[in-house]
Amino acid sequence: MLAAQAAAETPGFLSPSGVEIVFLLVGLVTLGAAVVTVTTRQLVHAALWLVVALGGLAVEYLLLTAEFIAWVQVLIYVGSVVVLLLFGLMLTKAPIGRSPDADSGNRPVALAVALAAAAALVWVVVDAFRTTWIDLDGAVQGSTEVTGATLFKHWVLPFEALSVLLLAALVGAIVLSRKKEQER
Repeated sequence: MLAAQAAAETPGFLSPSGVEIVFLLVGLVTLGAAVVTVTTRQLVHAALWLVVALGGLAVEYLLLTAEFIAWVQVLIYVGSVVVLLLFGLMLTKAPIGRSPDADSGNRPVALAVALAAAAALVWVVVDAFRTTWIDLDGAVQGSTEVTGATLFKHWVLPFEALSVLLLAALVGAIVLSRKKEQER
């Protein structure tokens, strides 16, 4: 009798909780924003929809209790990368309204490449983590301690290379904009 009552009080495997429902809804909004980002013909609108998509990812990290990663997402991607993108759009004098040259007419080829890349990514992730087990007795995954140890152990060089690449892109955009002004 007590076992049946305990089973009735605990949700089953397929019974979603409130957090799981919110996770799914935010995921759908994020997916929609990502699709609008790559399909819109207005570059500034694409950048603003990118903010929505990246913000949705930050909310997903919060729902997964990875607060540090969520704040890094907000600070680095939403804050820095999107501002850098908008700054680049302003420096290159990109058209503000509809851009007729934003569509090359290769949508079927682009869709095929995107589906192939998505299938390859899913296959690689499933193959890589098929036999991976989470240590439930160790530190919490996504915590600052585990994330910092992983970053400084395995990912220092890629992060430094990315920072140099972003700096070079910013300096290149400034140089390109200055040359056009000096030619006039």
